[in-house]
Amino acid sequence: MKKNRLKEKLNSDTPTLATHLHNIWPSVVEVVGHTGIFDYVEFVAEYAPFDLNSLDNFCRAVELFDMSAIIKVDQQPRQFMAQRSIGSGFQGVLFSDCRTVEDVRECIEAVRPETPDAGGTHGVATRRITYMNYGGSAEYAKALDETVVALMIEKKSAVDHLDEILSLGKIDMIQWGPADYSMSIGRPGEWNQPDIKAVERKVIESSLKQGVPARAEIESVDQAKYYLDMGVRHFALGTDVNILFNWLKGNGEQLRRELSGG
Repeated sequence: MKKNRLKEKLNSDTPTLATHLHNIWPSVVEVVGHTGIFDYVEFVAEYAPFDLNSLDNFCRAVELFDMSAIIKVDQQPRQFMAQRSIGSGFQGVLFSDCRTVEDVRECIEAVRPETPDAGGTHGVATRRITYMNYGGSAEYAKALDETVVALMIEKKSAVDHLDEILSLGKIDMIQWGPADYSMSIGRPGEWNQPDIKAVERKVIESSLKQGVPARAEIESVDQAKYYLDMGVRHFALGTDVNILFNWLKGNGEQLRRELSGG
């Protein structure tokens, strides 16, 4: 099985860089890979259309390069999606919409192998990562145990129980979710207000204090300093649909002005 580049970097406390893809087309993955810059790509399945065959092909493209892939899954059916995605070749799962400690425990167990030591619920399956055998080998169990478990902290109830959630262990990375958090407190769209930014800082600092790496999602490099100053060393830079929209809008408006005589 392919080495888990992201897990290795997290274990060695090395900074990581990712980008988000809504597009499941493998050629877009190859575009990212050919840059030679990114440690992993995140397929944002929570927002994008896809089928199970597409997940296999996405991961085949990732494996052409020295990088990993993670997938962001919906709140349900999270166990099914996590296990099928890992079977396709994703080496990490970002779980959305966890509200309780029990939600988080179920997410961790969905990824980890069903062994006495790991205590997971991920059993043996003949999926792409096991070809050509039935799976269930020691190598298979090790790959499951090394799969990155990342968690969105984006609900008020999750913030309220953050210390208990982090104390579960086996969480490899957290990601703040400002839009969901602001909605969960009855203030949709207000995620940049100072009091909500203060909650973000508290979440990140609490996670780092407990030894759980925090990742920041940014759209431009100039946004990184705010997080770097907090001790964040893991970033997801840009999203394909936003990059395409911003390029088309900016350049299209400029060319329209030229066509109309300035």
